[in-house]
Amino acid sequence: MATILHIETSTSVCSVAVSKNNILLSLKETNLGYSHSSVITLFIQEAMKEIDMQLTEIDAVAVSKGPGSYTGLRIGVSTAKGLCYSLDKPLIAINTLQAMAWGMANSFSNTDDKPFDQLYCPMIDARRMEVYAAFYNQNNEVVKETSADIIDEHSYADILAKQQVLFAGNGSEKCRDFLSANQNASFLTNFEASAKYMISLAETKFKNSAFESIAYFEPFYLKDFVAGKPKVKGL
Repeated sequence: MATILHIETSTSVCSVAVSKNNILLSLKETNLGYSHSSVITLFIQEAMKEIDMQLTEIDAVAVSKGPGSYTGLRIGVSTAKGLCYSLDKPLIAINTLQAMAWGMANSFSNTDDKPFDQLYCPMIDARRMEVYAAFYNQNNEVVKETSADIIDEHSYADILAKQQVLFAGNGSEKCRDFLSANQNASFLTNFEASAKYMISLAETKFKNSAFESIAYFEPFYLKDFVAGKPKVKGL
């Protein structure tokens, strides 16, 4: 059992949570756009103050490793690494989509609400009609690995022909018109990535000492960063 600080900055949501023995103690988050660099440190301070704990008392730092926003991931991972280095604590990396899938599966009030053998497909917006997506079963095991997919009316037809799939995340809304025509596709609305969904996965990794190298760990970008053209002429 451990006290873990969780950091989620892979999407427009900036989220910080503290857990102890797999129980959420404090949560600070906002979805006001990509303001991560200006609020992440404040959220960490507020979360620790709320439970009257010092950062030196945590056992590890868990960070959402991606896929997701290039800048958001850099901010989250840099913050987590800095804390681990200064506090001499281990670093835990959690796949963003896997954490979201865990949250989707546990969004139901009880097991009777879960359709039998339903799959969970968290989606993160990746510009235009492209999303980062993966499929997980009810045991949070990977059914289809993380990929960058361009969505059309034929997307995931092979999976949807056989099983019910619940889609969620900030990439799912723009896919609804294409995918909802299939009777096996359903959507969980107003669902976003959150540090609270990392807790169970991070606790398991802590028990197994599945830690990352603070010096060499890099986020899971999935795609190379492409810089936009400057809007100011001459730059």
